[in-house]
Amino acid sequence: MKRPSLPFFQQVLAAFCLLGSASVHSQLLTLDQAVALAREQDPWLQGNRHSQRSMEEMSVASGALPDPKVSLAFANLPTDTWDFNQEPMTQFKVGITQMFPRGEQLELKQKQLQLRSAVMPFERQERQAQIQLQVSRLWLETWRSEATIELIERNRYLFEQMSDISQSSYSSALGRTRQQDVIRAQLELTRLDDRLTQLQQQRDSGLATLSQWVGNIQDQPQEDVNTSTLLITRPQIELPEQLPAVGLIAPQAAMDQTSDWQQLAPYFMQHPSIRMLDQQIVASGADVDLARQKYKPEWGLNASYGYRDDDPMGNERADFFSVGLSFDLPIFTGNRQDREVSAAVSKVESIKTQKWLRLKALLSEFEAARAQWTRLRQRHQLYQQTLLPQMHEQAEAALTAYTNDNGDFAEVMRARIAELNAEIDALAIAVQQQQTAAQLNYFFASADEAAATGLSVGDSVHE
Repeated sequence: MKRPSLPFFQQVLAAFCLLGSASVHSQLLTLDQAVALAREQDPWLQGNRHSQRSMEEMSVASGALPDPKVSLAFANLPTDTWDFNQEPMTQFKVGITQMFPRGEQLELKQKQLQLRSAVMPFERQERQAQIQLQVSRLWLETWRSEATIELIERNRYLFEQMSDISQSSYSSALGRTRQQDVIRAQLELTRLDDRLTQLQQQRDSGLATLSQWVGNIQDQPQEDVNTSTLLITRPQIELPEQLPAVGLIAPQAAMDQTSDWQQLAPYFMQHPSIRMLDQQIVASGADVDLARQKYKPEWGLNASYGYRDDDPMGNERADFFSVGLSFDLPIFTGNRQDREVSAAVSKVESIKTQKWLRLKALLSEFEAARAQWTRLRQRHQLYQQTLLPQMHEQAEAALTAYTNDNGDFAEVMRARIAELNAEIDALAIAVQQQQTAAQLNYFFASADEAAATGLSVGDSVHE
């Protein structure tokens, strides 16, 4: 009986409870919890949110006029006496200058930053989809190593029994057991131990890498705002016994082997990596508009007031007031403005090319994953229904023939090893099938977040 999957916020809550107690005891970490924790605690996602807020604040600031400039000056002082009232042109000037950017430069600069900040939510969606894919692959691969270890350990006693039987039969000189059969049995046990060591190495490495995703490092502020303490949490991970079934969120029409790229393209146009490039194209279009503003003059308005002292006879002198307008003349545009506009247009076309390359990559990668998914299902069915039963029958038949002194010990060992290898292969196929399902789900990352994990907690692929 399948149990419904936990809502996303419950998964995160359960995962944080796991981290709280992980320092004392190992706790089960399900695939749902691993993905939820990795998403919740990814520093890149947090940094991207801060970057977006920074750019949004900058967009507001960029829409304001530049600050006016104030000038203070003593003008036309006589160098013989330095008296302020000696010459009629001597004055104390206070001036102010305000520059006005070209055309619609302020509005376009503000729009440009707003459009660039709008790229970042799609970057986070792509990052979350990548996290789900990478963590799922890592979790499943680590689970495969752990499950293979348990499978070999469950079957090891059979090889120990055969080693004891061959040793006993050889010592008593009964049957057809030869010395090479005894050595072969001991050799296979040694090879099993080496295989277990390799798998344990893979499992330990996988668990350590998994801790990198689900562990947490946080700055804990102190009373002094300039100091903080790092809080580092690294859980002791233990994986469940059952392999979870990764449910596909891909539309049935997309999984149809007869669907071509023309039919698949609308699905992938909604992928976060494509929508991110779409938004970059829009933002780069604002760069083109901004570059075209440089054909327009930049204006400056200045005004000044000149104070004059009375003359030496005590007669009052009139003060001066000046006002002026300045602007540049963008008339030599061939090697500057024209080039800048051309560069901005080329940048837009470059991003469009990246978009089509990314779309082609998504389509081809999806087709490869879809074909792999189909073949893995066929292989899984073949192993479960035909190959594993046949391997077991062959091993039992070889053992029966050997016990009746009508078979070769080497054949018994070969049959047992082949049966164990077939079981290991069947386990690997089951895990690869779930990894491929996670990869297929990545291509449809724009689906509803509630179904994005594609997992059913407690489901097993061995039903």
